[in-house]
Amino acid sequence: MDPETRDPGTYHSPSRILGSIIYRNSIRFGPRQIRVESAMLRAYNSGTRAAPYESLVVADIGDVNVNVYDLKDTCKRIREAYRKILATGCIPLTMGGDHTIAYPILQAVAEKHGPVGLVHVDAHADTSDVVLGEKIGHGTPFRRCVEEGLLDCQRVVQIGLRGSGYSADSYEWSREQGFRVVPVEECWFKSLTPLMSEVRAQMGSGPVYLSFDIDALDPGFAPGTGTPEIAGLTPIQGVEIIRGCRGLNLVGCDLVEVSPPYDPTGNTALTGANLLFEMLCVLPKMKYY
Repeated sequence: MDPETRDPGTYHSPSRILGSIIYRNSIRFGPRQIRVESAMLRAYNSGTRAAPYESLVVADIGDVNVNVYDLKDTCKRIREAYRKILATGCIPLTMGGDHTIAYPILQAVAEKHGPVGLVHVDAHADTSDVVLGEKIGHGTPFRRCVEEGLLDCQRVVQIGLRGSGYSADSYEWSREQGFRVVPVEECWFKSLTPLMSEVRAQMGSGPVYLSFDIDALDPGFAPGTGTPEIAGLTPIQGVEIIRGCRGLNLVGCDLVEVSPPYDPTGNTALTGANLLFEMLCVLPKMKYY
């Protein structure tokens, strides 16, 4: 439904964005498969007793109409679509597509809220300057966001980073900006509930955006993704991170990089659907039994 025809109360928009160049393609089919697997979701969160559909007006308002031939134009289309969505008072929950989408979404979010804090869950920092000669792509969104002043860099945390890199310290640039970097080695064999207590203190009362790349999870749990890296987070830790965002002033969330052809079981998309539901359950004004 067109968001402008709805009551301007809070509702939520999982949107389909097509993938760009990536190690494994077919990311563009992720949102479709997540929608299919979301049929398993019910109305209440048994773990937290959240009742999202009693708390908020929730709607899937469909797909952003992107240009599959022009990534820059696609970013423009996403930015303009989210300006309209945010103008209604919506807190958007977005299904990607690849992580490029975070850049134009955050452009629109920052126009409304000013520089935001960021909880970024990912195997990769996505702070490259150039990828294959291009400034805009799935490996560059958060560098572009910093350059444009979209992020409050003292309120950015990146969790689960790992894998081989192009230099001895792949996360030096992030730390130089003031980001808190939590490599996956700091997450192994432990609950992340204490970490999220520290993150909540870091984020304070300001606006926060949550961006969750499914490749943050170990490929043993989520093989259907574009750039898998071994030794990742568990689904339990993913849920701990999201539930740990309860109480934050969340102004938007995304779940990206599901690639269904690389997981014929559908479990990666099912995990993505459940993580999105967990995000819905920690939004402001949530009712808990």
